[in-house]
Amino acid sequence: MKHILTVLASLALASPLLAGDFPKGSPKFEHSYRSAMSDAKKTGKPVILVFSASWCGPCQAMKKDVYPSAAVKEYHDKFVWAYLDVDDNDNEKASKEFGVSGIPHVQFLDASGKAVDKQIGSTSPEAFASKLASVLKKAGASPTAAK
Repeated sequence: MKHILTVLASLALASPLLAGDFPKGSPKFEHSYRSAMSDAKKTGKPVILVFSASWCGPCQAMKKDVYPSAAVKEYHDKFVWAYLDVDDNDNEKASKEFGVSGIPHVQFLDASGKAVDKQIGSTSPEAFASKLASVLKKAGASPTAAK
């Protein structure tokens, strides 16, 4: 019985990390700053770090309505996306590094990890798509990243 409870507890803790946590049509999100930067170095793509939490209403609205939207969809493959829960101790260092004090906090980095822009607070799909177009120019995305 103890083994079963351990397995169930492990599954409960892992569930927020499952891809099914994101609406259909969402970009592929990494769940750690380290893995996002590793992917960025391999692909030359800029990075989007979404600092969020399950209890944050505006964060959940962005997750549901903005990231999987038609306006943002064309940018899914042009960035490495990471969804970082601020309540997870593994994300504390990145939260401090980028001065996260309010969420949603979206930090935009070039492929080398240099901050190029940020957005604090929620926004519409169209405004976010416009921000992504601006970030691509600022980040000097490589030809590989533009595909």
